Amino acid sequence: MTKQIFSIGGLVVIAIGAVITAQTLFTVNETEQVIITQFGEFKRTVSSPGLTYKLPFMQTVNRFDRRILVSDAPHAEYLTQDKKRLVADPVTRWRIADPLQFYKTVRDESGARARLDDLVFSELRREVASHTFDVVIGSKREAIMEAVARVAREKAHEFGIEIVDVRVKRADLPREVQASVFARMQAEREREAKRYRSEGEEEAAKLRAETDKERTIILATAEQQAQKLRGEGDATATRIYADAYGKDPEFYTFLRSLQAYELFVGKRSTLFLSAESDLFRYLGSPIAPGRGK
Repeated sequence: MTKQIFSIGGLVVIAIGAVITAQTLFTVNETEQVIITQFGEFKRTVSSPGLTYKLPFMQTVNRFDRRILVSDAPHAEYLTQDKKRLVADPVTRWRIADPLQFYKTVRDESGARARLDDLVFSELRREVASHTFDVVIGSKREAIMEAVARVAREKAHEFGIEIVDVRVKRADLPREVQASVFARMQAEREREAKRYRSEGEEEAAKLRAETDKERTIILATAEQQAQKLRGEGDATATRIYADAYGKDPEFYTFLRSLQAYELFVGKRSTLFLSAESDLFRYLGSPIAPGRGK
């Protein structure tokens, strides 16, 4: 009986010791930083990873992430300098720089995200209101977001938060005005297309006119050269004929008659002429009239 009492008492002592140990010792992860509070009052901060301690049952461990966190705010409307509405959804990357200040001001990550979203929204609204729509969605978006991050970073220090950067995932027009804007953009592109086509047609007409002019000049020059060559050829042929006729008029007449036969007498041609015709005078005898043997 006594042994049973001692064994039960030992188990109770071991259990109590385990509970006290669990309430006294705890581990800090590499991705965490810890604040120890006693009945809500700050006692100390633990930033180094490893095993550490606290007073059991009296002190509380408050864990905070030391990694970079993201606050993805819902999209909202902003008014630009030229009175155009812009829908944007900013994204803020941040980390807990001062756990104690963070704990005192915003308490936890959900409270921090609410404060950061309000802060970024107000700064982004101020920056967007000082620029036109084209600038906001154009080349200066990075500069605008850097200005928002710089001002928000200064104000976030009072919450123990360090803002890494602020970016915009999407910047667009409200849905109800997108159709009219797209229609206007399409009309502008069509006007530009018509202008380009008219300029192209004008340039094509110029090129065609210049080409036709060059073609006419080339054809006229070629015709002139052909006429000249034909005249020179005819003159040469006439001279050759004259030389041939002067050397042997009878043979020349005979040769020209043969050429005439070849031109107008075909294989199936029927021709009725007088036997005394000059055309057939060389067909009756191989010896030309007026020549003896």
